[in-house]
Amino acid sequence: LPPYEVLPGDVSMEEMSRSTTVMVEESQQPPPPRDHLVWSLFTTLYGNFCCLGLLAFVFSVKSRDRKVLGDYSGALSYGSTAKCLNITALVINIVIVVIVIVVISLVAAGVFRPHPPQYGYGYGPT
Repeated sequence: LPPYEVLPGDVSMEEMSRSTTVMVEESQQPPPPRDHLVWSLFTTLYGNFCCLGLLAFVFSVKSRDRKVLGDYSGALSYGSTAKCLNITALVINIVIVVIVIVVISLVAAGVFRPHPPQYGYGYGPT
């Protein structure tokens, strides 16, 4: 029970002020964990190497479901897994694009041009 003070005998309730003060404390809650759903959706649509984008999307949806249920630790776990899968798919896609650009530029430069057979090594006429 809250500590109540007994009024002195010579003070009446009509003489007391009738105001109420309420103290409100703001609780500092951490921001909800990120689910990376939009990033996973773009990875699924544009960079789905070995189904990494689809897996990232599944983990993002699981993270959002956990966040709605209030399980922030589960949402954080699923969200971090989706982030790792998205980063892995992004790195692999960048490497593939660089390899394709290098191969196209080498073909355009004529590096892969077939050379005529070389005689003079003891095989055929000299």
